[in-house]
Amino acid sequence: MASLAPKGSQRWLQTAVNREQKLLAEALRNSGALAKGASITWAAPLECHGYAEHRDEAALAGAGIEPARLKVPLCAFWPKGGPRWDAEGKYSDGAAVFVEAKSHVSELNSNPTGARDPKAAALIRESLQQARKHYARAASIDWGHPFYQYVNRLAHHYWLTKLNGQKSRLVFLYFLNDHDMGGPSSVQEWRAAIEVLHLALGLPSDMSRFGVFDAFLDVRPLQAGAIA
Repeated sequence: MASLAPKGSQRWLQTAVNREQKLLAEALRNSGALAKGASITWAAPLECHGYAEHRDEAALAGAGIEPARLKVPLCAFWPKGGPRWDAEGKYSDGAAVFVEAKSHVSELNSNPTGARDPKAAALIRESLQQARKHYARAASIDWGHPFYQYVNRLAHHYWLTKLNGQKSRLVFLYFLNDHDMGGPSSVQEWRAAIEVLHLALGLPSDMSRFGVFDAFLDVRPLQAGAIA
């Protein structure tokens, strides 16, 4: 049997998906990402699959998205080896859901792309620019530098929903009270950090009209499941 990650957002998300789905569903429902009466079938990270996380076509398959339904193939938007999703699944109405999880504020900042191939780097820059115009039309900041991990998740959501017309939700899941990682203890602390990030990127505070949601989950009720 696979072991949970030793600490951080990876450990708590693995616990939530595999052992505390009701708590996870409640957090998503409170964020607006999950409607009342709806449910999610998670495809990753599953204990029975060694808590594997997926990227590219494997992540799309886990979320129930068939390549034949795509007008713009992924390879035309992003080079191979795109984001490795913390979790993905499918809603009971057939819509996809992708999750990026964090347990401390410093995780919001990330290095720019490490793509060494000039064609791959150029494709990433072009796709990030397209996504920026969609989410933050008035912004002029280069989305390829600060907060790269955050914006590349937004870019993939844009590709899936805007360019391909697929039903999908993107959830940024923020854990509370992860004291081992020095994480925030309140939603207000997280929201303050997220607001700074959004201001820097030219994004609106509320991204729900784009199908993007911020969810918050306290790790304390997850602790029993993490040691079970």
